[in-house]
Amino acid sequence: QFPLLSKCARFQKLIPTTGDENIDIHIHDIPGGPKAFEICAKFCYGMVVTLNAYNVVAARCAAEYLEMNETVDKGNLIYKIDVFLSSSIFRSWKDSIIVLGTTKAHLPWSEDLKLVSHCIDSIASKASVDTSKVEWSYTYNRKKLSTENDLDMQWNGVKKQPSVPKDWWVEDLTDLDIDSYKQVISAIKTMGMVPKDAVGEAIKAYTYKKLPSLSKVSMIHGDGKVRAMLVTITCLLPSEKGSVSCSFLLKLLRATNLLKCGEMCRKELVKRIGRQLDEASVSDLLIPTVDGETTGYDIDMILSIVEEYVRQDNKNTQKHNAEVNGHVQAPSTSMITVAKVIDGYLTEVAKDPNTPVLKFINLAEAISGNSRPFHDGLYRAIDMYMKEHPSLSKSDKKKLCCLMDCKKLSPEACAHAVQNERLPLRTVVQVLYHEQTRASAAATVRADSICIGSYESSRSGATTNTEDEWDGVIGVEDLSLSSKTTKLEKCHNAEKSHGSSKSTANGKAKGGATPKKVLGKMLSSKALTGERSSSDSSDSAILRSQDHPKRTPSRSTKPSAAA
Repeated sequence: QFPLLSKCARFQKLIPTTGDENIDIHIHDIPGGPKAFEICAKFCYGMVVTLNAYNVVAARCAAEYLEMNETVDKGNLIYKIDVFLSSSIFRSWKDSIIVLGTTKAHLPWSEDLKLVSHCIDSIASKASVDTSKVEWSYTYNRKKLSTENDLDMQWNGVKKQPSVPKDWWVEDLTDLDIDSYKQVISAIKTMGMVPKDAVGEAIKAYTYKKLPSLSKVSMIHGDGKVRAMLVTITCLLPSEKGSVSCSFLLKLLRATNLLKCGEMCRKELVKRIGRQLDEASVSDLLIPTVDGETTGYDIDMILSIVEEYVRQDNKNTQKHNAEVNGHVQAPSTSMITVAKVIDGYLTEVAKDPNTPVLKFINLAEAISGNSRPFHDGLYRAIDMYMKEHPSLSKSDKKKLCCLMDCKKLSPEACAHAVQNERLPLRTVVQVLYHEQTRASAAATVRADSICIGSYESSRSGATTNTEDEWDGVIGVEDLSLSSKTTKLEKCHNAEKSHGSSKSTANGKAKGGATPKKVLGKMLSSKALTGERSSSDSSDSAILRSQDHPKRTPSRSTKPSAAA
């Protein structure tokens, strides 16, 4: 007589046994609300019920609430729904994702009924299968991973079915809320069948889908939900190096810094970035400061990243500057790349008039001088800082110039430094000295090569004569010795003449001025402006030492010794 009573044990308990037919029963807390109750009522009255991925969770929770189980009636609604879930929903890739998305609205019922765990297991297992077994539809509008593009290039001329990319599952999961997404990614990582770079790509795609303004300053206006999402995303990142790009990590760090997501989150990102800092670009490192800071960029943050990188690099090589067979170990390619990027970063922050000189120096010193084969980039940054800070004291200028090694400047940088009025006089003198020393050494090498070339030519000629006239051994040897002596004397004279002309040429600078004349003009101008200090005397002593290579008789004695 009453179908609801015959199939719902809860109604049987609520209706009193007095037989009063005018009693009202209120069930305001039924999961799924009126729509879910309507499905249950239609089933009780034998009407057609349509279940799908969008309403099946609500119907299952409502049936559990009404206690429509097998003990009340055979073939009841709970049994019917469970069969539908196992035979249809959990076998479908997209339906499993849709159902998981609906479970949150029906907590804790969906959790207690294990609907959440069943959905997660179904999704994670499908994402972990071999790509050759993927036969269901999926959404994919992205570029393939770089490793897969390389494989596609290996085509043998036979047309074949396009392969399923290993990150085929990434886009469909971006529709999940952050809590469900965290559970799915954790399950996928636990199974260990999906490559780490694919997991990293999935997290990156999800982040850009949910936080499209990640790299913009507008992130600072985010709410607590955005802050919690960033913390969760950081925790989900694979621990393996290279699983996500350094650029993406720096964008996360920028966002977490603006939103003040906490020290633990910041330290974790700094540690990850430090392992692959050689992949970063200068623009990636330009992290703005938070409100209340006077500087435009967070130099302290970059300094902590560089220190982390150096610490890990030293750990990998046991000791970065360790001596091997009496020679200092050469810096790694990664370290050289990082030094170049940091020099570029220093050039950018030098343009900020509020950048403190101490922070600039500390960051420059974080990378050892041995890691910079050339100091042109560092010189450019120092020059930019002096240009944007004209009121810099002499002491600070001296500290800045002590950062660079004049011997590691290119000829172009030396030519610029000699004419740079912002540099202290002592630095200019050092540049002049090392540049002239380098020029003198180059002249010596060229002269020696001329001498050796003439000697080898005479030697080869003597050998030919000996082979052609083997019958007259004694006469030929005497002739060969006389020829060698004559050749060496000519070499000696040519070297003296070449050295004299080279010294004259090396003494000339651009515009026809010698280094002495250039320095003399600088000294006079410095004296007129009152900038000549006690260090100038030592600079002059250094300059006088430049004349020694011109007056050394080493090249004139060498041919006589050979003769």
